Amino acid sequence: MRYFSVITLFFLSSVAAFSSNVIDEVVWVVGDEAILKSDVEEQKARMQYEGTPIEGDPYCTIPEEIAIQKLFLNQAKVDSITVSPNTVSMQVEQRINYFISQIGSKEKLEEYFGKSLAAMREELTTLIEEQMLVQQVQQKLVGDVKITPSEVQKFYDKLPKETVPVMPTKVEVQILAIAPKVPVQEAEAVKAKLRGFKERVERGEIDFSTLAILYSEDTESAKRGGELGFMKRGMLIPEFADVAFSLTDRKKVSHVVETEYGYHIIQLIEKRGDQLNCRHILLKPTISLEARQYALNQLDSIVDGIKTGTRTFEEAVTAFSTDKKTKMNGGVMMNPQTGDTRFQYQELPAEVARQVNRLEVGEVSEPFVMTDETGKQICAIVKLKNRFPMHQANITDDYQEIREMLKEEICQKIISDWIVERQKDLYVKIKDGWQNCEFKYPGWGK
Repeated sequence: MRYFSVITLFFLSSVAAFSSNVIDEVVWVVGDEAILKSDVEEQKARMQYEGTPIEGDPYCTIPEEIAIQKLFLNQAKVDSITVSPNTVSMQVEQRINYFISQIGSKEKLEEYFGKSLAAMREELTTLIEEQMLVQQVQQKLVGDVKITPSEVQKFYDKLPKETVPVMPTKVEVQILAIAPKVPVQEAEAVKAKLRGFKERVERGEIDFSTLAILYSEDTESAKRGGELGFMKRGMLIPEFADVAFSLTDRKKVSHVVETEYGYHIIQLIEKRGDQLNCRHILLKPTISLEARQYALNQLDSIVDGIKTGTRTFEEAVTAFSTDKKTKMNGGVMMNPQTGDTRFQYQELPAEVARQVNRLEVGEVSEPFVMTDETGKQICAIVKLKNRFPMHQANITDDYQEIREMLKEEICQKIISDWIVERQKDLYVKIKDGWQNCEFKYPGWGK
């Protein structure tokens, strides 16, 4: 089961209305779970709307997919597998908050859906809980899969040439970043402005949420009056979390909190177990042109030193970089999507990609300005450490990708074999007229 996009989720309201007009009937029974004709029609309509191809007869493939889902859910009951209500609730709130950020407000969301926020939460809770249960059952089945290098080599050697994937061009990049210094007077001005907001809210002159909409530089939460949604402590930056979780009075506002994103004030909305929902206002000090030019000039000198052999790029990173994530490993950037050091160009920050595209391996860029993941302007230089051109996958350069292919194949076989065995054990009945199908797993109801 997939998480639904915002548009798809909105669309489900009209699909549900359509399904309610179908003369309903039970078309499959899997264990003690029924699959209704309306379930099939709803999923068919959703897939058509999304442009998802339906292989074969939808009245065969769709109920089989739903039946497979129910096999896993039934196994979760047998194995007494449960999911944490807090974890489910946290994901529900994250999605609700995302939907609100896309459409503008809770009221607009309810109007668009034609249902209350409570009803949407209930639907999402079921969807997410079922997805997590299925994932846990599957993980239990394949969690012990171990693959040796020799197995990867044998798998690669047996791959038909036409099935060996083509790997896109990838690069390894080193970065040296310097954050321009914020003048003390600018930082103090920002903090004074936030302290003024705090006093106005606590005097009852204005709502915190109104100030967040008007002034907060966290643009996504600002649309919701600064509301972040329910989060656990570990999901927040430590400095922010320490203050947010210490709040007890909903009418009070925290002192000014400094994080890598800027300066914040926080207001408690609700605590629920180990989760907290709060509002915040973020203000970022303005970097002066002088401070930015000073950092660029500093980088110019560093580049000259690297080109003349006075120091290596790695030595310069250790001495000057303010980027905590790369300072201790010679500036090598890590791909957050894959966990390794290789990037496709589109996976790099846009300005880094533009610089790297101009470089030969071993070359260092001229200084440039970019925005980092915290939204701050930084000055940087990059070095192209390696470029791996587009090529057919080979065991030397693409071991991890080939290993993942093998693992996926092994896991899929384990799950397929499990489905076949479960078909034998579980009561399945298919209504007359819904049986004349070429199922992926032909053992249903036998």
